[in-house]
Amino acid sequence: MDALAPTPTTNPAAEKRNARVRDYLRIARPDHWIKNLFILPGVLAALVLVKDEAWTWPALAAKVVLAFVATSLVASANYVINEWLDAKFDRFHPKKKNRPVVVAELRAGWVYAEYAILAVAGLACSFAVNPLFGAMGAWLFVMGILYNVEPFRTKDVPYLDVLSESVNNMIRLLMGWFTVAHSTIPPCSLILGYWMCGAYLMGMKRFAEYRMIGDPERAGLYRKSFRHYSENMLVASSFCYALAATFLIGIFLVKYRVELVFSVPFLIGLFGKYTAIAWHDDSSAQKPEKLFREKRLMVLAAVFFLSLVIGLVLDMPWLSIFTSDNLYPIRSLLP
Repeated sequence: MDALAPTPTTNPAAEKRNARVRDYLRIARPDHWIKNLFILPGVLAALVLVKDEAWTWPALAAKVVLAFVATSLVASANYVINEWLDAKFDRFHPKKKNRPVVVAELRAGWVYAEYAILAVAGLACSFAVNPLFGAMGAWLFVMGILYNVEPFRTKDVPYLDVLSESVNNMIRLLMGWFTVAHSTIPPCSLILGYWMCGAYLMGMKRFAEYRMIGDPERAGLYRKSFRHYSENMLVASSFCYALAATFLIGIFLVKYRVELVFSVPFLIGLFGKYTAIAWHDDSSAQKPEKLFREKRLMVLAAVFFLSLVIGLVLDMPWLSIFTSDNLYPIRSLLP
């Protein structure tokens, strides 16, 4: 364990305060648990597409709650090791320099115990949902190690930092799916599209952070991958992720429920609004768990969700023109 311990994070002359119980609770980031609602689209997709699974609403609700708790506990384990190993870098960040690991004397033994307890509890709850969900919980846990722990530490490699962290978005989709379905996997277009949505969100988060720090040298001290980035590179890569996400999700919608194609403009609108938010000073894009404060974004998200519900409920046979492989003669269009 000593190999994982961070090096001293502050000026030796600066004294850290004594750690409090709430400091150990804060490094688990329970305020970030809202992100685990990203399992719900996987649940919804399975309910719509999988017809051969037997379930009842009370049993399903209980499983979804257990799935949410399991995902949150595993994520919190990853957050604990993230904050502990990042302390020597976070001191260069204008906001993160106030994190408990940077300013308080947390004990390594207590931190590792918290990490182990959260991991064991999260994985136990994951396998209690079902074996496939448990495997996804284990994958989420392993991604935390690959992302944070040397010699892997994918967060230090440009572009791989975004793509490896956003894999967690895809894993959450699979966790939601396997909460309901036990004999099938989601369509590849949906899996990859969800991954690219996460990559776009993470890319714009990186951009907002880089822009807020405002000093390439200091940004590189905070995050090694920032030594190879510029604002233009981060925006351009995020634009590519958004294009890939829209393309892949469009394939999924047209193939499996063409009525949902009307949701695409609202999805594009969400990408556009989030991009605009990332340009704000001290942008909420740096703290996705705080995005609920962005009222216009929330309204657009609600409209997007409503369009999905309408597309799932209403059948529109005339939309077969988007899925048919027939060529329509011009005379058929004339009165």
